[in-house]
Amino acid sequence: MNRRPFLAFVAIAVLAFALWPARAFAEWKVIVHPSNPVTTISKPRLARFLLKSATAWDNGNKVMPVDQKVTSATRDAVSRTVHGKSARVIKNWWNQQIFAGKGVPPPELASDAKVVAYVLGNPGAIGYVDGAATTGDAKVIPLTD
Repeated sequence: MNRRPFLAFVAIAVLAFALWPARAFAEWKVIVHPSNPVTTISKPRLARFLLKSATAWDNGNKVMPVDQKVTSATRDAVSRTVHGKSARVIKNWWNQQIFAGKGVPPPELASDAKVVAYVLGNPGAIGYVDGAATTGDAKVIPLTD
């Protein structure tokens, strides 16, 4: 019996398992404009904001969500935590919404710095960045269940 294919499969599986948690469970934080009175946000509420099924803050201001690029490890971690699905699945859902004329996704920005700048430039904005990212004057709010 030739064991090479089996051993190759085991080696690839071990490597994939070793690398997956770092990407899937990246540390991240939610940020809002410093004038926003919110002090925490629940996972379900964040999900509604990111999917644009809720469009206003409690004070009536328009919510302006922002996403990172679909290839971002931070976005994938947020999607898995908040939506229970990968970033690519959420991106495909948005593509279906666009095709059906039901809505457009939040803007996708290429870096933590761009997300911070967007949030600081829009009082109703909400976004997320890597846990180690500098947030400047943006307010970091804890995520609750």
